[in-house]
Amino acid sequence: MRKVERLVSDAATAGARVLTGGSRLESEGFFYAPTVLIDVPADARLLSEEIFGPVAPITSFSDDEQATTLANDTQYGLAGYIFTRDLNKAIRLAERLETGMVGINQGVISNPAAPFGGMKASGLGREGGTQGIEEYLESKYVGIAFS
Repeated sequence: MRKVERLVSDAATAGARVLTGGSRLESEGFFYAPTVLIDVPADARLLSEEIFGPVAPITSFSDDEQATTLANDTQYGLAGYIFTRDLNKAIRLAERLETGMVGINQGVISNPAAPFGGMKASGLGREGGTQGIEEYLESKYVGIAFS
């Protein structure tokens, strides 16, 4: 909770505008209001640290190159999301994103039959799917020569 508060406050102080939310909910427990920020400056900590809270920082970009540069400018890489009507563009961008998973036109990409995991500081290996079970298997090579 405190980390989410610090990250949102840091972004707002740096010039981001809070469209909605931006504060702790006044209720029992640790609840933070769903928050949307726009005009988030590139150096805001919110864009380079994992938030793990209901916060959507929105930045604008002028072309696909800038979009992928901004998206990859972090040490983390669990998931990326692309929303477009152009499937060819979506696939090109998905290939360039440094993430373990990419959702195209969907926000929920987790699926027990698919591999789950990230790149960079967001983890090594995969859970789920055939890639996930491989972590628990031993491979053995047996070479045989007959005379």
